[in-house]
Amino acid sequence: MEILLKKNVANLGEAGDIVNVKAGYALNYLVPQGFAAVATASVKKQYEETVRQRAHKEAKLVAEAEALAAKISSSLIKITVKVSENGKIYGSVSPAQLAEALVAAGCEVDKKDITILADEVKTTGTYEASVKVYKNVKADFNFEVLAEE
Repeated sequence: MEILLKKNVANLGEAGDIVNVKAGYALNYLVPQGFAAVATASVKKQYEETVRQRAHKEAKLVAEAEALAAKISSSLIKITVKVSENGKIYGSVSPAQLAEALVAAGCEVDKKDITILADEVKTTGTYEASVKVYKNVKADFNFEVLAEE
């Protein structure tokens, strides 16, 4: 029996897949639990339309993400921090500080998506970071740590 999965099912498939299972498994478990629907002609047609619309939306989101990634990559972010007499900074530069600086530069990103590529930022200088803008779209950018005057 062909069914359309509505949710991910372990050892069977992911949401949106059309799979063949035994009729008892489909009618007694998957359909009543809301994991699947019987794959009739109308359900298949509706599924294909949904996939087509989702692909169109996905292409638009990827294009927007690539534009944002290009904007982020071209910007140089400057972070000012308190520095001791020997040149070390108090504390460390965090992804939250970088997110605030990127938002101030006009690039809306979440601090959870930022990864600082250096092990630690403990002195002034130029460092590199990466931002996950969308699923497979990443942007690398440089940021400069400056001493507060």
